Amino acid sequence: MRYRYRPTDKFRKTLLGGGALVVLAGLNAPAALSFAGEKYHAYKISQPGYKQRYGSWDLLDVPEEFRTNAIHAALLHTGKVLIIAGSGNSQKKFDKGSFDTILWNPADNSFRKIPTPEDFFCSGHSQLPDGRLLVAGGTARYEVLDGEVDRAGGGMRVKNENPDRAVTFKKGTRFRSPSGVEYVSRFDVTVPKAKRQFKISYARTGRMMPWRTKVTAGEARVFVEAAKAGPEALTTEAAQYEILGLKGKDADNLYGLAQKLTTEKQDFQGIKAAYEFDPRAEKYIPVSPMKEARWYPTLVTLDDGKVLAVSGLDDVGAVLTGDNEIYDPATKKWSKGPTRYFPTYPALFLTKGGKLFYSGSNAGYGPAGKGRQPGVWDVKKNTFARVNGLTDVDQTETSASLMLPPAQDQKVMILGGGGVGESSLATSRTAIVDLKRDNPGFEKGPSLPQGTRYLSSVLMPDDSVFTTGGSSDYRGRSASDIHKAQFYDPPRNAFRRAADPTVGRNYHSEALLLPDGRVVTFGSDPLFDDEDNTKLGTFEQRVEIYTPPYLHGGGDKNRPVLGKGPAALVAGGRATFPTADADRIAKARLMRPSAVTHTTDVEQRSIALTLTKGAGEVTVEVPKDPTLVPPGWYMLFVTDADGVPSEAKWLKVG
Repeated sequence: MRYRYRPTDKFRKTLLGGGALVVLAGLNAPAALSFAGEKYHAYKISQPGYKQRYGSWDLLDVPEEFRTNAIHAALLHTGKVLIIAGSGNSQKKFDKGSFDTILWNPADNSFRKIPTPEDFFCSGHSQLPDGRLLVAGGTARYEVLDGEVDRAGGGMRVKNENPDRAVTFKKGTRFRSPSGVEYVSRFDVTVPKAKRQFKISYARTGRMMPWRTKVTAGEARVFVEAAKAGPEALTTEAAQYEILGLKGKDADNLYGLAQKLTTEKQDFQGIKAAYEFDPRAEKYIPVSPMKEARWYPTLVTLDDGKVLAVSGLDDVGAVLTGDNEIYDPATKKWSKGPTRYFPTYPALFLTKGGKLFYSGSNAGYGPAGKGRQPGVWDVKKNTFARVNGLTDVDQTETSASLMLPPAQDQKVMILGGGGVGESSLATSRTAIVDLKRDNPGFEKGPSLPQGTRYLSSVLMPDDSVFTTGGSSDYRGRSASDIHKAQFYDPPRNAFRRAADPTVGRNYHSEALLLPDGRVVTFGSDPLFDDEDNTKLGTFEQRVEIYTPPYLHGGGDKNRPVLGKGPAALVAGGRATFPTADADRIAKARLMRPSAVTHTTDVEQRSIALTLTKGAGEVTVEVPKDPTLVPPGWYMLFVTDADGVPSEAKWLKVG
């Protein structure tokens, strides 16, 4: 039935205010009309009929001491949400070494501050098989823009020709150029020992000659800056640099090499640190650091539970050229992965067969003409098969991507996006690729209401996709936040409207599904807070929760309920749950919890389960294929024929 709005007498009196607003409106007073419009909108969205059709938004009451600049958000198998800020894009907090993590429990709206050992601002994260969250990378140094760099700087390669020992140089180590200019290291650096190789040589007669030794110098890189400002420190020529304070053989064996030390813009620099967050102990636990420093990396879970770390800015602020690595949760160590270049925060999805699909979505850094082609990456053979058909290929940066439900269909969708860097371009394009086909290609999907960057997209228990927020310009420039939300229905291949959010969300914003079927949104980091771009932006610390239509109109009280059942299953296993709602339960879905940042969430997926009904019980069967269901904790939802979901049961698979 169509809902029709009829204002009450009380609302008419509020709106008219004894005729005052009518007079102001007659005098063409925009403020009065805006106020009246806001009152009308607030009234309209509060009506039961509106909520049943479009859902509703509510601001979360966050105590002031727990408000933070949410950069990352991850749902843990305890039902709590880890909100990671690190320094939160604040140079002042970074300089103070003040790093934030907040743990929020949606069940009772309680909060806890978590000691944060590193600046995880712009790190990567992935769910591990045991339910811990791997967090790796982050910020070693904030960027310095063109015109603000007053000392020449750049990467210094430190060489060690001693095969007997590694050497550590502390922050502040001085390097002297052949012309006498001194440079200072900004971080500690450990240079591995040289490698000694023995070779047997043969004379032309074929007789064996004595051993010959070949020594390959160990090498590490560190960022250095000139000790004094001035043009004499600028150089674009390769040179060898003396390390001050060394004597004897150390002075001969240890030295620096640099090619280019300039006052050009200096980008953010990454760290090598890696930690596991333990949801039970509620603390970070250090593990072996990565081989490469990474800022803006993607961490993606593989079918064996290991994690592949891809891309990022390195320890001197350059995009890694393809040096990827793999984390083993069993050993807590990293090993070399397949070499392939991607822009930062690439969206990579595990597909059936164990290959990764790159949708083209990415965030932030990398040249426009490199590494942006979508395709299927066989990480074992390190081959890459292009996938064509995507329109607006120059606008995949800051786009959203996800594997559509159910994951068995192997369809991936890309939504919106913008031009590279600070471009004002934004596209309303969506596209879908069916990876089951022999020669998959993107096909056009329904358009978004308008061109949108930084869109958040969330898989829902009823197999819809909820999309919200974003902006039509770079970082919400010119007050371009989009206060709209919509559902995408895969069977209909169409959008339908959802209630409008109150809070605008652009850069550094997140959204994720909660175990009760609601969606929570965090963050937003606009450049400016006004249409004329004169007032510097402030980070959005309000948290807003969306309650979908399926929980209105009695849906919340009439949800299917599952009783107590097993908390763990092997792949391919079955689990039985008592329920009084067996007759009305229509579907069962296993949903992997999100770990999201910068519109990138490669963790979330929804897997259809085989459902068997019995007298007062239902049994679900999990697919056996780990490339479809990688090991870890999942939310188990069942839904009725109207799409009303149960509250989730947590289930460990593998």
